[in-house]
Amino acid sequence: MNILKLRIKSADEWGELYQTDLPNGGLFVPTTTELEAGDTAVVELASPQLPNKVMIRTVVRSWRPALPRLRVRAGAVVEFDGEEITKRDFVADVFSGKRGDIARRRQSRLPVSIAVRFRMTSSAAYQDGAISEISVGGAMLNTQTPLPLESDIILEVVPPGGAAPLSISGKVSYHVPTGATGVKFMYRDGDGSRRLRELVRRLRAS
Repeated sequence: MNILKLRIKSADEWGELYQTDLPNGGLFVPTTTELEAGDTAVVELASPQLPNKVMIRTVVRSWRPALPRLRVRAGAVVEFDGEEITKRDFVADVFSGKRGDIARRRQSRLPVSIAVRFRMTSSAAYQDGAISEISVGGAMLNTQTPLPLESDIILEVVPPGGAAPLSISGKVSYHVPTGATGVKFMYRDGDGSRRLRELVRRLRAS
């Protein structure tokens, strides 16, 4: 996974880096990592204005090397993934001052695309779903129909390079307008936390 780190100090800098000519919007991200058009990348946005780092999936549109004599920085122009429009608008609203006093998460969510199985703890039947974001604390679960709030579920995720699925307990904590379900992970001991951290580490490295 290509992860491009970008720290934005102000709303003016956001405006300078934002690419208005791309259909989904995008950013110029300074980086010496040589990328090809069409490559996928996750941009990790950090800013004093943001409550947490925001990780957004993008597609590389172009990359240029540095030209020191002309004071041109190396970097890539990336376009936001079509499914990341909500995040794009959230960040834009923060920098424009439309959103403030936002609750801070303990962990930043990693954008992913993973097929999973899940079941309600009251049922033995598994259903197919997908995770679009994950952290040690929770995940965004996409299902065919919304799950009841406060219900307990079991997720099965196969780690990259693994054969056996990792079973994770969770609780449905909220829904988003797109229909996805926010799940809070529930683990009773340090080993559960360790296994989740290892899963997230493998996903970042994949």
